[in-house]
Amino acid sequence: MAGVPRLICAAADLPDGGDAQRFELDLEGVRRPAFVQRWRGQAFAYVNSCAHIPVELDWNPGRMLDDSGEYLICATHGALYVPDSGLCVAGPCVGRSLQALRVREENGQVFLVDGAGDE
Repeated sequence: MAGVPRLICAAADLPDGGDAQRFELDLEGVRRPAFVQRWRGQAFAYVNSCAHIPVELDWNPGRMLDDSGEYLICATHGALYVPDSGLCVAGPCVGRSLQALRVREENGQVFLVDGAGDE
């Protein structure tokens, strides 16, 4: 997957603090759910899997932020993750992180830059 940017969505479809855009990707031959979330003006993407137990975070499709809009939240365990780093700061997996994906915005579009990475 590296080297060929993949269109995820139009930047206009990713409102700041709104719903995330879900997508799928292949990681090491396995189809995985992922999402991109705009937070404080910047797009961040992660594999959609809690660091505690591999379940998807969203409580409704694309609803990743808690009620305060300050944290990504796992609907199953209540684990809270900082949106710009993926670091868990509360819940059963404190200190662990979501698997980050590199994205970039260009010409009003959001692209997946590669399959996964720490940036």
